[in-house]
Amino acid sequence: MTDQKEPLIYIVIGEESGDQLGARVVLALNALTGGTLRFAGLAGERMQSLGLASLFPLSEIAVMGVVNIIKQYPSLHRHGMNVVADILDKNPDLLLIIDSPEFTHAVAKRVRKQRPDIPIVNYVSPSVWAWRPGRAKKMARYVDHVLALLPFEVQAHKDLSGPVCSYVGHPLIERLDVLRPAKSERAGLDAPVLLVLPGSRRSEVSRLMVEFGQVVALAKDKYPNLRVILPAVSHLRTLIDEGLKSWPVQPEVVEGEEAKFAAFRQAHAALAASGTVTLELGLAAIPMVVAYKVDWLTRQFKWLLKAHSIVLTNLVLGDNTIPEFLDENANARTLADHVLPLLEESTQREKQLEALRLLDDKMRLPQGAPSQEAAAIILEHMPKTR
Repeated sequence: MTDQKEPLIYIVIGEESGDQLGARVVLALNALTGGTLRFAGLAGERMQSLGLASLFPLSEIAVMGVVNIIKQYPSLHRHGMNVVADILDKNPDLLLIIDSPEFTHAVAKRVRKQRPDIPIVNYVSPSVWAWRPGRAKKMARYVDHVLALLPFEVQAHKDLSGPVCSYVGHPLIERLDVLRPAKSERAGLDAPVLLVLPGSRRSEVSRLMVEFGQVVALAKDKYPNLRVILPAVSHLRTLIDEGLKSWPVQPEVVEGEEAKFAAFRQAHAALAASGTVTLELGLAAIPMVVAYKVDWLTRQFKWLLKAHSIVLTNLVLGDNTIPEFLDENANARTLADHVLPLLEESTQREKQLEALRLLDDKMRLPQGAPSQEAAAIILEHMPKTR
């Protein structure tokens, strides 16, 4: 049993997106319990602002991509073992792992082996439906419940003999008011607005900036009144500015979430790197073309990809309405051929808009907000006594 009366939840995250989800669920847990819980673990700025002291800075483990994970494996392993030791020392009533499966699941496995009585809840399902499906069955040995952000993941875990899985909703469905425009914000197509989103990670921006700049030039040639907006992630601004030096047409660069969503509310079409932003664009009803380029090692294993798409919007819709282009296919001419028709009244544009109208029904929760749903399930797994 824990030393203090108040139950303790230990939270393990691996990057900033996990900190965002963690902060929302901590607030929801506090609301449901009257603030009687204690929290420990790893935290970014958001959870730290709620009083959770991080075991070490999140930047020490926030790595993405197969190559980077391999390069930094010794450091990641050492940090993971430190987290496990801290969990065993603090003896929490529940372990909550959030996203970043290469790190968080390694911790969970070791904790389950040494302390099988500690309940483990996984917030954000790994993409077992797309990559290494055998992970689902293995997860059932050390995860008691998966909280899924995407509705199709519940059936995926059933089909793959994974842990109990519940759809708790994506945080984006709480933010439809900031994603969608008032009538005056998204004007007619006589002066179209193109969003360019080259990614939120250094590797994505580095690989896509040249082609995206060429697409913008081709679009400007066809639509002289075109307005181009590039929402930049602040910590990548220097890299983006360097890449923009080669662009023949300079976009309006904006920073910060508020400016980003203001741009969403004005945009008629988007050219984007694959990622959560495609779901944001879908819920904002912005037709899009998606591109992605991976590192050389990941390309060797691309044949293992099981999903019909890398675009979250397509996965939720269950079809490939949104055009997507990977690696050598993500060239400027091909991307432009698919982006340009979205900037005018066209069958391509209307087809996407018609499909995007279905997203709400597919992602809606019967009641409550995602963080509240997640918190309620977490509390169900809290032991009455240990």
